[in-house]
Amino acid sequence: MKSQNQIQAELMQIIPAITWSLQKKFLDFPWKIYKDDPYWIPQLRVEQSGLVGFKTLGHGDPFYDDNRCQAFLAIEGQHVLGRIVAIWNKGHTDRYNDGVGFFGFFDCVDDVAVARELFAAAENWLKQFGCITLRGPVNPSLNHTLGLLIDGFQSSPYFMMTYNPPYYEKLFEENGFAKCQDLYAYWGEIEMLPKIRKKLLPICEMITERTGAKIRSVDPKHFARDVELFLNIYNKALIHTWGFVPMSDREIKEMAFFLKYLIVPELTAAVEVDGKVVGASFALPDYNPRIKSIGGRITPWNLWKLLRRKQDIKAIRILSTNVLPEYQMSGLGLLLVNGLVPKVMETGIREAEFSWVLESNVHSRGSLEKGGAIRTKTYRVYDRAFVSKNSMTELLTSDSSPLTPNP
Repeated sequence: MKSQNQIQAELMQIIPAITWSLQKKFLDFPWKIYKDDPYWIPQLRVEQSGLVGFKTLGHGDPFYDDNRCQAFLAIEGQHVLGRIVAIWNKGHTDRYNDGVGFFGFFDCVDDVAVARELFAAAENWLKQFGCITLRGPVNPSLNHTLGLLIDGFQSSPYFMMTYNPPYYEKLFEENGFAKCQDLYAYWGEIEMLPKIRKKLLPICEMITERTGAKIRSVDPKHFARDVELFLNIYNKALIHTWGFVPMSDREIKEMAFFLKYLIVPELTAAVEVDGKVVGASFALPDYNPRIKSIGGRITPWNLWKLLRRKQDIKAIRILSTNVLPEYQMSGLGLLLVNGLVPKVMETGIREAEFSWVLESNVHSRGSLEKGGAIRTKTYRVYDRAFVSKNSMTELLTSDSSPLTPNP
């Protein structure tokens, strides 16, 4: 006689989300997983529809000009049990040639077997591109959101950071995934910034004298131009960062278009040498409480509620401090931090998250920790070699990977 789990496995189907109704189910599914979770923040639906390749439900994202993806659903009868997107990143393949294929936008009921079938679907789809390793979650690249939250479930994420239930770690690791890279989020009260600036000031004065560098904010008269300029610096500055793939020109223009509505000029700093901008730093208000209040849905009224009176938001996420490679040994990053501090203090901001910081970025981690920042969250990117028939049999028969019933 067949067990309940065997019957369930036979009834469940993994289906590509290619029709309008299936794509809607894909976008709706997180509300099932997180409906009783007070810390979850929904992603803006119109944004997510583009990032998963759904041109029928929203704006198509330029990330897919060269890259490819396929969304899948795990369905039993009329019930969605999970979702995943398989992502082939041509830029990554061209740059690293390491056989890595990606997955993201993973959500699943607390069932190792359902997760296993979702991972298998992503893996099988990626084989057509010659991939031999599955890496994720990335949504859909390192230039967007990424990582599985494995520590720090006691608070909501900051803007453009991920969140998931604690049991997801089990779904990954009992399906053979292992740590590839950890990323950290640090939190600090604004009161710590003057102390940091006091320590930096003598050093910054020497750097300024030696380089002739000048600090300025985004120019309100040329706001769009400056935002695009900042992104171009980001694109060039991270060229040696783990896993980084530069954004295309269209991706930069697209991101600049949206960021110009989100960025507050007072929360930016640019450093110029001989009249040329060679570095930039910016923070964004933590829009997540407002996104939660509108349920992730953009209407004209909700857009007004999201973007009105940004100065009332008293928490920020410091995303990026980048300097062009040829100037990275000049100490200009310290000038950017030093230039940003008084502006942040003047706005009445009370707290900030510094994220994300690679585990391997010992210098940045050390600077934050010495300044009093507290590590509050850990996100993990996982790898798994593609599963052979023999290794799949081992997973299915392992005591550590049971076929558990749906909740």
